[in-house]
Amino acid sequence: MRIVVTGGSGKLGRTVVRTLRDEGHEVVNLDRTGARGTVVVTDLADYGQVIDAIAGIDEHGTGADAIVHLAAIPAPGLATDVETFRNNLLSTYHVLQAARRLGIRRIVTASSETVLGLPFDVPPPYIPVDEDVTSPESTYSLVKHLEEQLAIQLCRWDPELSISALRFSNVMDPDDYAAFPAFDADARLRKWNLWGYVDARDGAQAVSRALAVGAAGFERYVIAAADTVMSRSNTELVAEVFPGVEVRGDLGVNDTLLSIEKARRVLGYEPRHSWRDEVGE
Repeated sequence: MRIVVTGGSGKLGRTVVRTLRDEGHEVVNLDRTGARGTVVVTDLADYGQVIDAIAGIDEHGTGADAIVHLAAIPAPGLATDVETFRNNLLSTYHVLQAARRLGIRRIVTASSETVLGLPFDVPPPYIPVDEDVTSPESTYSLVKHLEEQLAIQLCRWDPELSISALRFSNVMDPDDYAAFPAFDADARLRKWNLWGYVDARDGAQAVSRALAVGAAGFERYVIAAADTVMSRSNTELVAEVFPGVEVRGDLGVNDTLLSIEKARRVLGYEPRHSWRDEVGE
């Protein structure tokens, strides 16, 4: 496939671009920054630039087959609330609208674990949390929720459109894992996302699998590693930090508490990378 990736110069984006190219796809990266020759510099908050960049990727006019939309202010607190709202929501609307206008029907977009209620100052309704939980607690997560709602309505307008929203956990590279063993000293240090993370390589796997499935309509998926960032058991962690919260099923010893069962079932997603393989316990 010919795939447009927005934000392909970012932490997750670099791995997604490399993975898709390794799989034999032709990939074009739209971003504000990047090495010369590897990126089409595009301000996604400018609709004219967006549609021109996507439409102009192929001089023969055959166009793109799919879009992977990763570009955004990537976390709460990195910009003012107003700028986060303006930039992220407008950019997503521009990308989705340009795709529709250009007849691109297969889209994967980066949502976020923050939609689940992070930082869980208000405890989740149950553990593990899954896609049925939607409780944005910041402007950043509110925008991610609104982006999902936008995608739902666009798919209603166009029944042939396929949009997969991937609620990524905290994206990590192998270089980040040296810090993980210290988390055990304070269970509350990483409670803000139920001790979750996802290796960038597994994030890229999820993108690839969502593109391959490409079923019409909208779907959302939680994307996380198979395990937590902790060596301490889930039973101990939940009892200490979230007493009284309903526990659904067997938590396992260190299994992720951000449920990836839907992604496993529908996409065939299976995390291959764990911090434990990089640094041990």
